[in-house]
Amino acid sequence: MAGTEAGRRDSGDYLQVQTTTDSRAEAMELAKAAVESRIAACGQVAGPVASTYWWNDEIERAEEWIVFFKLPADRYEALAEFLAERHSYDEPEIVATPIVAGSPSFLSWLTDETRSSDADPDVPRPREADAPAPSDISG
Repeated sequence: MAGTEAGRRDSGDYLQVQTTTDSRAEAMELAKAAVESRIAACGQVAGPVASTYWWNDEIERAEEWIVFFKLPADRYEALAEFLAERHSYDEPEIVATPIVAGSPSFLSWLTDETRSSDADPDVPRPREADAPAPSDISG
């Protein structure tokens, strides 16, 4: 089974980047826009979560939504710029964690979906009919 074979690439070749926002709608829009623009191969929204943090010398508590992005490391700067421009927070969380291992087919998918074979990177490529969807790939 190709999808379940353990694969190891150089640490830092791929990242999971997360941010938080105060609404599900914004979280969904950030995920969609990053994937549509091929900055990230995948955007996942989870929440709500209860957050406690310091802000303006006071402890704040808020309900937030987490957005996880999966991408090749060379797309990080583009994603960080995208989040800094489009996020509603003054200081958005932008935290990257290396994916140190994963199935080769899934990691290849992360690269493939953040590259465009067309001259225009804003034009989405359709998935090949026989190519597995990410939910079909174990890893």
